[in-house]
Amino acid sequence: MAGGISIERHVGGMQGVWALTLTHTGKFNAMSRSMWAELKSVMQAVQADSQARCVLVRGDGGHFCAGGDIAEYPSFRFDADALRHFHEQEVWGGLQAMLDCDVPLVAVIEGNCMGAGMEIASCCDIRLATDSARFGAPIARLGFPMAPREAGLVGRVAGATVARAMLLAAEIFEAPAMLGHSFLTRMVSPSELDAAAREWAGRMAGLAPQAARLNKQTLRESFRPSAQVEYAQEAPDLIANNASDPYAYADSPEHREGISAFLDKRKPAF
Repeated sequence: MAGGISIERHVGGMQGVWALTLTHTGKFNAMSRSMWAELKSVMQAVQADSQARCVLVRGDGGHFCAGGDIAEYPSFRFDADALRHFHEQEVWGGLQAMLDCDVPLVAVIEGNCMGAGMEIASCCDIRLATDSARFGAPIARLGFPMAPREAGLVGRVAGATVARAMLLAAEIFEAPAMLGHSFLTRMVSPSELDAAAREWAGRMAGLAPQAARLNKQTLRESFRPSAQVEYAQEAPDLIANNASDPYAYADSPEHREGISAFLDKRKPAF
C-alpha cells in the first residue's frame, strides 16, 4: 500500500470547507512518492475551486505525518539524478502547490509531525496541535540532510533555532515548546482538537472569501525578504541549482548505511 490522501468537501455541513487527510496505515502517514503527486494535484484543485474557503490538513489514526516512506528509498535515493528529481520535482511540487494556494490552510496536528510532516505543516497558515504532539526532523540518523528548499522552508517558519536543533542534533520538540517558539497557533487537549479545527474552519468560512485570498497574496509578498537579506533567503534555490550538486551524496556509504540500518531495525554505524 502506497498510502493516499482522502478528500472531504463541505466538512460538517460547512460550505467551502475542505478536509485533506493523509493516510498511510501502519506508517504513521509517512509520505510516499505517489502521495506527494496526489498532494500537488489536490492543492491545485483547491486553488481552482472558487467556492473553497478553508482547508483542514490532517493525518489519519492519531498521527499527522511521520516523514517519508523509507521503504521506498532504496529504489531511487542512491542515484543523484533520481534523488534530485524526487526532492526538486516530486516533494517540492507538492509543497509549492500548498504555498501557492490562496485558500487558508489549517494544519490539524496530533501524534508525530516529523520530517515531511514538518514541511507540510510549515506550508499551512494556522497550526493547531494537541499538547501531546511531537515535532522533529531526525533524518541525520538516516545518513542524509534535508533538501535545500525544504530546509529553507522549515527554517523560515519554525525559526533558525528550532531548525538547527532538529537537523543538527535530531532534537524532538514537544508541543508546548513549539507553541513557545511560535510555530503553533494554538495548543489544545486531544479531546478538544476536532472541535478547535471545526471552530477555526467555521470562522474562516464565514468571512469574505475574496478578502482571504487577497490577504494571502499580500502576506506572501509582505514576508518576502528585504534587499539586505535577499541573498540569504534565496540561498536554498541557489544551492539546489548551482554546480556543486547538493545531491552528490546519493551513493555515499553514509547514506546507504543510514537507510539500511533503519530498514534492518538496527543502530547505524557512521
